[in-house]
Amino acid sequence: MNKMDNESTRPRPVSNGMEKIVSLAKRRGFIYPGSEIYGGLSGFWDYGPLGIALKRNIENLWWRTFVEDRDDMYGVDAAIIMHREAWKASGHVGGFSDPMVECKKCKRRFRLPVASATQAGADQGGEKCPECGGSFGDVRQFNMMFKTHVGATEDESSVSYLRPETAGGIFVNFKNIVDSFHPKLPFGIAQIGKAFRNEIAPRDFVFRTREFGQMEIEYFVRPDEWERWFVTWREEVFMFFDSIGIARDSIHESEIGHGDRAHYSKRTIDFEFDFPFGRKELCGLAYRTDFDLRAHAKTSGVELSVVIDDATGEKIVPHVIEPSFGVDRAIFALLVSAYTEDELNGEVRTYLKFNPAVAPIKAAVFPLLKNKPELVAKAREIYTGLKKTVPQILWDDNGNIGKRYRRQDEIGTPVCITVDFQTLEDDTVTVRDRDTGKQERVQISGLERQIGVK
Repeated sequence: MNKMDNESTRPRPVSNGMEKIVSLAKRRGFIYPGSEIYGGLSGFWDYGPLGIALKRNIENLWWRTFVEDRDDMYGVDAAIIMHREAWKASGHVGGFSDPMVECKKCKRRFRLPVASATQAGADQGGEKCPECGGSFGDVRQFNMMFKTHVGATEDESSVSYLRPETAGGIFVNFKNIVDSFHPKLPFGIAQIGKAFRNEIAPRDFVFRTREFGQMEIEYFVRPDEWERWFVTWREEVFMFFDSIGIARDSIHESEIGHGDRAHYSKRTIDFEFDFPFGRKELCGLAYRTDFDLRAHAKTSGVELSVVIDDATGEKIVPHVIEPSFGVDRAIFALLVSAYTEDELNGEVRTYLKFNPAVAPIKAAVFPLLKNKPELVAKAREIYTGLKKTVPQILWDDNGNIGKRYRRQDEIGTPVCITVDFQTLEDDTVTVRDRDTGKQERVQISGLERQIGVK
C-alpha cells in the first residue's frame, strides 16, 4: 500500500499567486464571480459552499472573541437601509466621494488613483484613457453611496441609501443599548453585516467590491482615556489576525496623515497586508472622537449621552475607538497566507495551510476502496458518528486515495481519515496530516481528540 506510506515534502516558491488563488477559489467552490452565467457583474462576488463555511468560521471566531468572551460588549444587527437624515448627519451624503475622471471618447469612468493619470494630468487633459486612448475630462467628485427609494413613490421625499458602512447602525442604536442595559464606560457595540459602495473601479478579486462584509466595533470611552484604549485595541487587532492564521509579520501599520483621514477621525492606523498586487489596507483603527454621537444628537434632537456618576446624574458624550475589519479582505488575506506549494514524493502539490480553527472542512473520511461494502459501511459509521460533534466533516470516496488526498489538501482539510481492512480487525484508522503528509494509526475512539474537538 504505497499510497498509504508516509509522504515527504519539500517547499517550492510560489509565482503568479493572484491567478492561482482566484482559479483555486472558483474551482474548489470558495468564491464565484457574481451573475457569471450572464457575463458577470463587476464588483460583486458569490460565496460557494466552502467559501461560506470559511467566512462563517471567521465571523464566528470574531464574534466569540469580541462579544461572547467579553462582559463589556453588546451585539446588534441593524437594518441595511436607514433614515436618510442619518447619512446626512454622519457626513456621508455631503462628503462620501472619490475623485473620478471620464474619458471624452469612450465615456468610461475611472477612480482617479486607478486611472493612468495623475489629478494634475487629468485636469490638463495630458493623460490618456487606458481603454481607448482618449483624453480625460475634468476631475469630479463621485458619491459612492447606492441610492434607493423607500415606499411606493419615487421622488425626493422617498430617497434613502444602502449603508456604506455598518457603523451608522451602531450609532443610531447607542441610546437603545444605554436605555436597555445601562452599561458603564468603557463599553462597546459590535456588528457584523453587509455594506455597499458604488465603487467607480472595483478590482483585485474581492479586495475592492461594491458589496462587502464588515465586522465593526464602536468602543465608547471617556474622552481623556482614548489614547490608552487606542493602544489596547491596536494589540487586539493583531491578536485576532494571529488567531485566524494571518501572521503578524505580514501585517504593516500605516499612520494616516491629517489630510488623508476620514472626516470623523482624529487618528487612524491602517493595518496593511502584502496582497499579490501590493501592500494594501486589511483593517483600520480609528479614533472617531465624539463626532458621530454629537452629529446624530444635533440632527435628530435626541440626547445621546451616558451617565458617569450615579450619585449626581452627571452625563457625558463619550468618545469612540473604532476597529473595523473587512470580512472579504480578511478571507482574501487568509487565502494568500494559506496558499502553499511543495513537492510531495516528487510531485508538485498545492494546499491551503489553514488554521484548523477556521478551516471550512475539519476532516475528511474515506473508505480505502469504494467497491468494498464492508469498508464503506464502517467508514459511514465513523463519518456519521463524528459529524454529530464535528459538523464540518466531509465524506469522500471519489477516485483513488492519492487523488482524494490532493483534493483535500487543495481545500485545506487539516486531516484525512482512511478506513482500511485493518480497521475491521482492530478499530484503528489511518490519519494523515495535511501539512507534512505523515500518517499514523489512531483508535477510532480517539478521533475527536485528533481532529481537535474541544
